[in-house]
Amino acid sequence: MKVAIIGVGLTRFGELWETSFSHLFVEAGANALRDAGVDGKDVEAIFVGNMSAGRFVDQEHISCLIADQAGLNPIPATRIEAACASGGHALRQGIMSILSGFHDLVVVGGVEKMTDVMTESTTQTLATAADQEWEAFLGMTFPGLYAMMARRHMYEFGTTREQLALVSVKNHRNAIHNPYAQYHVEITVDDVLNSPIIADPLRLLDCSPITDGAACVVLASERKAREYTDSPIYITGSGQATSTLSLHSRKQIPVVDSTINAAKEAYKRAGKSPKDIQVAEVHDAFTIGEIMAIENLGFFNIGEGGKATEEGETEIGGKIPVNTSGGLKAKGHPVGATGVAQAVEIVLQLRGDAKGRQVDADIGLTHNVGGSGGTAVVHIYEKG
Repeated sequence: MKVAIIGVGLTRFGELWETSFSHLFVEAGANALRDAGVDGKDVEAIFVGNMSAGRFVDQEHISCLIADQAGLNPIPATRIEAACASGGHALRQGIMSILSGFHDLVVVGGVEKMTDVMTESTTQTLATAADQEWEAFLGMTFPGLYAMMARRHMYEFGTTREQLALVSVKNHRNAIHNPYAQYHVEITVDDVLNSPIIADPLRLLDCSPITDGAACVVLASERKAREYTDSPIYITGSGQATSTLSLHSRKQIPVVDSTINAAKEAYKRAGKSPKDIQVAEVHDAFTIGEIMAIENLGFFNIGEGGKATEEGETEIGGKIPVNTSGGLKAKGHPVGATGVAQAVEIVLQLRGDAKGRQVDADIGLTHNVGGSGGTAVVHIYEKG
């Protein structure tokens, strides 16, 4: 049995002061159902990726809230939490529900409303995805954790400050052509290097923004998908893995074992290897994150991600276009929605609907990370 994506939907990403938490998901879900040509009454279940609505908007029990607001009662709705990998994890749960035979058609989405609290509260909430006893309690934040990873990568492999900046420059350039992206402005290496220091060596323009937004996809069994489309996008590989929650317990600080192991599972299930992937959306919450991702996913050797970025290998038109959407850095990072939004971008690319940023691809990959690498989820997509 195969699982297909037959519809996708997004909201605009950004500081959406005029929009409520529940409305974001309903808007993205309605867009996905419309895109699929599916009536809401045919939806059999909902899976929602969300990191921390309780802290961001004082709302728990969000699976019920979303089903209710979407007019989809009494179907089952389930919330999935895996920090910033919540969306990718929700997608995997939706896939498994169809492969198990329980359902033929489900909606998978992710949503986060992060701007309703002060930046300090947002930083504290995100830090709950780190080790509270040994990291957050001592004042460590996620920029600090990724700064340590960046500094060690630079020390071990010779990665340069300019190579980190080039990740941000590329992704901002790509985001200009994504109408849903938070930022539509090009930046230069000098802009990155001269932006305020957040945690050395990371500067402001190395870091993803605080973002509101939602994303949804409609999943269907192979049989059901053929009732709605002649050109489904199949998810042929799915992998999930964990690693130590705390950075100090890792064998190698600049190597994310969870990504390596999740990718191995996804490649095996899809019958593919890294050389088969033609476009990828990877987790670039910080610029060093993209460099580590393209190494850990097998696109480049460990330690060579910075050089590959500098040589344009990850550009549109390069060896492996990465983050054509603008990535978390420029598209935005509403943490619970990110993994699903990555899937939306790959579907658009494989359909040929990514206007202004289109690549020639039949096979794509998404990579979603929770925390500093405690969780990783990888999916592989192919044209039907």
